[in-house]
Amino acid sequence: MDVAPVLDSLGGDQICLLDCATMWLSNHMLAEDGDLVSAQRDLLDALARCAADVVVVSNETGQGIVPENALARRFREAQGRLNIELAKVADTVVQVTVGLPHVLKGAL
Repeated sequence: MDVAPVLDSLGGDQICLLDCATMWLSNHMLAEDGDLVSAQRDLLDALARCAADVVVVSNETGQGIVPENALARRFREAQGRLNIELAKVADTVVQVTVGLPHVLKGAL
């Protein structure tokens, strides 16, 4: 779950696939001793300083029906906030829907 040390160890000639931010988030939300705010800040800081090219896979959870239970609603909101922050530090953001890429930021 601690991705920052891995990202810090990568060189500029490497490529990293982080698959996926959604699973990372759910693991941190369900960890009893976890500090989600600090973990998210550490992840975003590590991504910003990483010398390697990093591809982050994430799910869009906010386009469906609002979940009935409180934990699922908190997760849905947290995923949306995480995706926003990931997009801020990314050079390129691509949403893939039914196999079709839609560039939201940058260029392919």
